[in-house]
Amino acid sequence: MAKRAFSNESTYRRYLESGRELEFDTLFDKAVDEVKRGFGKTYPMYIDGKEVTANERLEERSPIDGTTIGHFQKGTREHARMAIAAAKRAFDEWSQTDYRERAELFRKAATVFSKHKFPLSAILSYENGKSRYESVGEVDEAIDFMNYYANELEANKGYTRKTSQEKSTAKVSAGFQGAPSSREEKVTISLKPYGVWGIIAPFNFPVSIGMGMSAGAMIAGNTVVFKPSSSDSMTMLTGLKIYEMLKEAGLPDGVFNFVSGPGSEVGDELVVNKGVDGIAFTGSRSVGTGMIQKAYQLGLQKTFVVEMGGKNPTIVSKDADIDMAVSAVASAAFGFDGQKCSACSRVYVHDSKKEEFISKLVEKAKTFRIGNPLVKDVYMGPLISGKAYKTYEDAVQKAKSTAKVLYGGNKVNTGLNGFYVEPTIIEARHDNELVHKELFVPILTLETYKDFHDAMRMANDVDYGLTAGLYSGSKKEIKEFMSGIQSGVVYINRETSATTGAIVGLHTFVGWKGSSIGGKGSGSKFYLQQFMREQSMSLTK
Repeated sequence: MAKRAFSNESTYRRYLESGRELEFDTLFDKAVDEVKRGFGKTYPMYIDGKEVTANERLEERSPIDGTTIGHFQKGTREHARMAIAAAKRAFDEWSQTDYRERAELFRKAATVFSKHKFPLSAILSYENGKSRYESVGEVDEAIDFMNYYANELEANKGYTRKTSQEKSTAKVSAGFQGAPSSREEKVTISLKPYGVWGIIAPFNFPVSIGMGMSAGAMIAGNTVVFKPSSSDSMTMLTGLKIYEMLKEAGLPDGVFNFVSGPGSEVGDELVVNKGVDGIAFTGSRSVGTGMIQKAYQLGLQKTFVVEMGGKNPTIVSKDADIDMAVSAVASAAFGFDGQKCSACSRVYVHDSKKEEFISKLVEKAKTFRIGNPLVKDVYMGPLISGKAYKTYEDAVQKAKSTAKVLYGGNKVNTGLNGFYVEPTIIEARHDNELVHKELFVPILTLETYKDFHDAMRMANDVDYGLTAGLYSGSKKEIKEFMSGIQSGVVYINRETSATTGAIVGLHTFVGWKGSSIGGKGSGSKFYLQQFMREQSMSLTK
């Protein structure tokens, strides 16, 4: 079967290049008004295609202004067990469904997501405070994941191949390793699904990462129990919409089960329950490693596909295009308030370029409009929660006593009931805690260097290894960076962003060191294989 052509959704780019930016904005603004009218409802969980309620509710409020988005079920361990049982029942039939049929269903789902793109993007902006550009781009990425994985499944023929050994005319009296056989031996080697997967989605990319992990599991033949972010960083309505759109595409009951609820109940049950064969999780390193440790301590044989954040560096060389580097670093550090695992949080600048770089970076930061992200041209919206603001506030206070705040560090009064803060630039020595700890807020540390080897040493000297950037005109430095940087996603002289914005089908998104378990990236040719196990089946005739 010939591999189908893959193309990215790229919604905003298409509108912009065709001179229809006004139409893009009109569609988003209309969707904002439309979805807001539906807020405040009480929503169920969905297990085996049926509505399920709990004794308690969770109120989800927008970080933008505190608007009540909806009331969701506070699922318990028992609900998680019900969902696991439903997924287990659905597994037999779903896993036996022809791989081409599964691929086609997810192409149909991608079409459904595209049809509902602007309303889903508007909900996403309300839920986690993203700008319209970030939200539409995230929904695009979810669509890209589904189409890309469908193509990969078909191109690899469902990950099945056949080999054989011809019969021999030689005779032996007893078998041994390598003994000839008078019969032909035919072997089928397949990657087969594990069974039930728990999918634990993050607040910052609930649609693209949530759907990407889910699609990876399901298109490979597994069934899913999906838990959206349900604590102080809530993104439950987008999770519910994912369920509704998959149902619209024709996904059978029980293949995708939606269970909202706290991690201490629903999430923990997915980790400790023997009926769950694998966990796909994106979030903090402490939670990710904690889940793995707990499962293995209980003697459970679970497979984990885990991405656990980053502390991502950019090196700016004396030979760099400083204007491009400034723009790209600022975008990577402060886009979506630094609440991306790929955000640039450290920059190492050659000391000869320090003053120029800082001056231009501060001026760039001042241009970022802070406020309601639903409004066109607002670049920085609110932090996701009061907990995130406390992290920001504590980091700024620490910087004032152990480092130097070059710009920012303050809360911004937007007139809205949310946590709005300035993009913040801190000059700090490499041994400062702020340089090593993942903060997930718009704080960028800066240090200078004289020798490129020192810059490389500092760039690699953290526990994480997710993304990294370099701005240099030196072929020697570029070569050293390419061969020595310890990150899974590496960008060199990239104009749009120093460390963020991996594109499905172009880059793979994978962490090294403490940033992931497994070392295979989303949007990768190897991603689906993590959700399957290999079996060699011999038939002698």
